[in-house]
Amino acid sequence: MDYKVTSMSPEQTRAWGKHLGGHLRKGDVLALIGDLGAGKTSLAQGIGEGLGVTRPMPSPTFTLIHEYDGQNRGTKVRLVHMDLYRLQHPQEVEVIGVEEAFSEDTICLIEWPEIAEDYLPENHLMVEILGSGEKPREIIFHAQDSDWEERIKDIIHSRERLGGPQ
Repeated sequence: MDYKVTSMSPEQTRAWGKHLGGHLRKGDVLALIGDLGAGKTSLAQGIGEGLGVTRPMPSPTFTLIHEYDGQNRGTKVRLVHMDLYRLQHPQEVEVIGVEEAFSEDTICLIEWPEIAEDYLPENHLMVEILGSGEKPREIIFHAQDSDWEERIKDIIHSRERLGGPQ
């Protein structure tokens, strides 16, 4: 099932990410989809903030994979942020070790995941961001199983109770 929220600015996209980050669990894999400039990295930075990452989180476009230490429900968690934009062939996914990030102590964010589609765990969350430039963004959570569906409903409703992203 799909759930949609609207972001009016990069700051709101980051706020949605921060709120989402506070609800993630170890072992979660999120596939971030959207055009160039849609806000994938802003969302990822917000997720990092929600997980207590204190270092800057630039886009890993040229290094492909960045790792961060964070906190999840009071315990240490590894956050892996990937950007697969520069990959040309699905075989490269294996070479750079994408699947190694899918572990029980890690939360993994993948920008441009389409090339790794066959390698993603079945229970990943797809987050699609539509829009570009100065226009508002639609953030669509594609929940593929009942666990993600319940979690996304809770995330959206809890954010709405707080008055939405600021």
